[in-house]
Amino acid sequence: MLDTTVTVRTLPSRPLLPFRLSLADRRFLLGALVALAVMRFALMWWMPFTDTTEARYAEIARKMLETGDWITPQFDYGVPFWGKPPLHTWLSALGMQLFGVNGFGARILIFLSGLTVVALSGAFMKRHVGGHQAMVVMVVVFSSVLFFGASAFVMTDMVMVLGTTLSMVAFYTRVTDRSASKVWGYLFFVGLAIGLLAKGPTATVLTLMPIGLWVVIGRRWTLLSGLPWIWGTVILVTLTLPWYVAAEVKTPGFLRYFIVGEHFERFTVSGWKGDLYGSGHARAKGLIWIYWLGAFLPWTGFAAWLLLRPKAIAEVVNAGSRGWHSYLLLWAIAPMLLFTPAANILAAYVLPGIPASALLLVSLWATIQGGPRVTAKTIFGLAVGSMTVLFLTTTLLVRFSPKTLHLKSQQALVAQATQIDQNIRLTYWGGRSYSAEFYTQGQARVTTDQTVLSALAGNSITDAVAVNTEALAEVAPILGDRFTTIGVFGRYTLLAEAPQNGKN
Repeated sequence: MLDTTVTVRTLPSRPLLPFRLSLADRRFLLGALVALAVMRFALMWWMPFTDTTEARYAEIARKMLETGDWITPQFDYGVPFWGKPPLHTWLSALGMQLFGVNGFGARILIFLSGLTVVALSGAFMKRHVGGHQAMVVMVVVFSSVLFFGASAFVMTDMVMVLGTTLSMVAFYTRVTDRSASKVWGYLFFVGLAIGLLAKGPTATVLTLMPIGLWVVIGRRWTLLSGLPWIWGTVILVTLTLPWYVAAEVKTPGFLRYFIVGEHFERFTVSGWKGDLYGSGHARAKGLIWIYWLGAFLPWTGFAAWLLLRPKAIAEVVNAGSRGWHSYLLLWAIAPMLLFTPAANILAAYVLPGIPASALLLVSLWATIQGGPRVTAKTIFGLAVGSMTVLFLTTTLLVRFSPKTLHLKSQQALVAQATQIDQNIRLTYWGGRSYSAEFYTQGQARVTTDQTVLSALAGNSITDAVAVNTEALAEVAPILGDRFTTIGVFGRYTLLAEAPQNGKN
C-alpha cells in the first residue's frame, strides 16, 4: 500500500513550519465562503438572462419543460439542438419544474453543481494534505472570477467541470491509496459519464489527457490496476449510450454533426461556418493562456509570486513521493494544452482547470511559505476582500441600478410591453432575442419581412415591435401612425399599439 501522508520537507534556505490556520483565520475563511455563496445566490435571483448564451440555454430548457421532450433539446419549436448533450438542460428544466419558470429555477441546480465542485476540491485537499489548506482552497476556487460567474450560469461548462473534477479526484484517490474505498474507482467512471452527458468527448479528453501524461511521464503504469475497468466501463456505457442512441434515432444526423462538426471542425477550422446555431469564435491560437490569467484572478498574482521562486518550487515538487504536484499541474494546464491549437475558443474553456489551479497554488504556497505570515496573510485578506467588494457591488447594481451594467436583457422591455396589454404580441425586427423568448414563454417572434410589419396594424391583436434603435427610421414608416414609441431599452426601441376595442 502506498503512503498517503504528506510530509513538509525542509528547504535548504530555511526551516518550514507546518501550515496551520488560527481560529480567527478559519472564521475569516468560513465567513468568506458564506459571503460568496450569499452574493452568488442573490445574483442568481436578481440577474436577468442576457443574450445570447445564458438566455439561449435557458430558453432551450424552458422549451424542454413545455413540450415534454426530454430526449432532444430544441433550438426552436421543432428544431433540434445538436450542439450539446442535454445534462445541463435537464438540470435547468428540472429546476424550473420545481421552482417555477424563472431565473432562479433555471439556475439553482447548476449552482448546486458549482458548490459540489467547491466541496470536492476542499475534500480532496483535506484527504491528501490537510484540513487547514482545504479551507483556503475552497475560497480560492469559489472566488476565482470566472468560476464565481459560471457557478450559476445556465450553460454546459459548470456541469462538465463537475464531471471532470469528480473523475480527477476519484482517480488520484483510488490509485495512490489502495485503502481508499473501491467506490472511488467507480466514481471515476461516473465523472466521465457526467462529462459525456454535459459536453461530450471534450470532457473525456480533458480528463484522460492529464492522467495519461501523468502515468507516462512518471512511469506509473502499475497504478492503473487500481481501477475497476470492466465494471466501470459497464457503468459508463449504461449511463451514456442510451441517450446518444435515442438522440440519433429521434433526429438522424445528430452524431455526425455533434462528433465531426462540434468536436473537430469547430476547433480546426477558423471561423467555422458549419455552426447551425450561431457562429464560430475565431481567436488567435494560444489566446487560451491569456484567458486563464484573467479567469483565475485575483489569484494569478499569487501564481506570479511562486514563479519568482523556481528553486523552492522544484525542491517541494521533488520532495513528494506520490506525484501530487505534477498531477495537479497537468490537470490545471490540460484545457490550455488542448485548446492552444484550436481555431475557435471561449474564455469558459479554461474552467475545468480552475479547481486544479487552486489546489496547486495553495499546496505550493502553503508548503513554501510555511506557517501563515503577516505579509502573506494580509495579501490573502486583501485579495478576498477586493473580490468580495467587486461581487457585492455587482450584486447591488443588478438589483437597484441594472441600466448601469448595460445588460443585454429583454426582461424590462417585455415587462413594459405586458403592462400595456397582458395579451400583447411582441415581434422583434431583424433577429431573435432568446431572453425575450424566455420572458414571453416562447411567444416573442422575429421577422425580417416588411409585409409582416405593415400587416400588424390591421389585425385583431394588440401588437408591439422591438427594433434596434439604429433601424428605427426604416421601421417606423412601415408601422404607421398606430404605433407609438414606448421607450428605449438598451439597444432596442419598443413601439406599441394602444389597446382598442376589437384588438385585445
